Amino acid sequence: MPCLSRVAVFSLVSLATAGVALADPPAPPMPAKLKQVVIISFDSARDISQWKRSRALAQRTGAHFTYFLSCVFLLSPETRKEYTPPGKTAGKSNIGFAASKQEVAERLEQIGLAAHEGHDIASHACGHFDGKDWSKADWLKEFASFEHILENAYAINGITPEPDGWRDFTRHAVVGFRAPYLSTSKALYEALPAAGYQFDASGVSQGPVLPPTVGGITRFSLPQIPEGPNSRPVIAMDYNLYVRHSGGFERPSKADEFADRTYQAFRAAFDAQYQGKRIPLELGFHFTLMNDGAYWNALERFAGEVCVKSDVECISFRDYLSRQDVGQKQASVGG
Repeated sequence: MPCLSRVAVFSLVSLATAGVALADPPAPPMPAKLKQVVIISFDSARDISQWKRSRALAQRTGAHFTYFLSCVFLLSPETRKEYTPPGKTAGKSNIGFAASKQEVAERLEQIGLAAHEGHDIASHACGHFDGKDWSKADWLKEFASFEHILENAYAINGITPEPDGWRDFTRHAVVGFRAPYLSTSKALYEALPAAGYQFDASGVSQGPVLPPTVGGITRFSLPQIPEGPNSRPVIAMDYNLYVRHSGGFERPSKADEFADRTYQAFRAAFDAQYQGKRIPLELGFHFTLMNDGAYWNALERFAGEVCVKSDVECISFRDYLSRQDVGQKQASVGG
C-alpha cells in the first residue's frame, strides 16, 4: 500500500504539472525585428570624380545607391541639339551639357561600372526644367528624349566600341524617376506609368513614411528631419541643408561645423527609426560639393557607421521595390 500511495501521489503531481503545462504553454519567440533600410540617392550624377567617390564609398560599406541621371550630360556641345525640351528649341538646358566627347565617354563608363556593381540607374529627366505646368504629352516627350539619348549615347557621340548589352541594359534597367526641383503634377503621375516607370522619388514627407503605390507607381518621399540647435525640420537633402546653413552661398570656413550638424541630423533621424518602427530612411544628394564638401563628408561618416551594421541595409530604390514585389508574391503563393 505505501508503494501504491507513492505511485498515486506521483501520478497526481504529474497530472497537475501536465495541467499547468497545458494551460500555460511557453510564449513563442519574439519575431525578428526588420532590418533598418537606408536609401541614399544622387541627383544629376555629373562629375566623374564624384561617380568614383560614391562608388568607392559603396565598396567600403556594402551600400547600393540610386543615381538619378540627367541625360544632357550624355551630350557634348557638338551633339546637344539631339535634345529638344518641351516648348523650347533644340539644344536648350537649365544645367548645360557635357564639356566634351571625352567627358561623355568617361561618364558612360561610370554608369556601366555602377550598374555592374549593382547600383540603380534612374531618370532625372534631361534638361532640369520645372515641369509643373507640363502636360502629359510634354512629360512623355521628355521621357522619350531620355530613353533615346541614353540608349544611343555611344552612337550619337561617335564613341566606340559600344559595350555589349548596353542597349538591352538601357531599355530595361531604368524604372525610377525623380522630378527636377521635386516638382510634380497630376500630368506627371499620368505619364509615368505610360512611359513604363515603376517608382517616383519626388515626394516630401513630414518624417520617414512607407511609400504608397498609387496608379501603378510607388511614391517615395524625402523626409523632413530635425536639424540644428533648434531642431527645425529640413528636407533630408544636401541642397536644402546648404540653403539652411549658408543661404545658398559658399562658406568654406564653416564646412566642418556644417558637416557635423548634417551628420548629427542624419544620425538622429536614423536612430529614431532604428530604435523604433524601422521605417526606411531616405537621404538625397547632388554631385556638387556645396560648402567645401561638407555634406559629402557627413554622408561618408554616416554611411561608414550605419551601412556596415548587420541589421542595416543601405539599398537602392529599385532594390527596395524588388524586395516588396518578392514579398507580395510569396504572400500570394502562401495564401
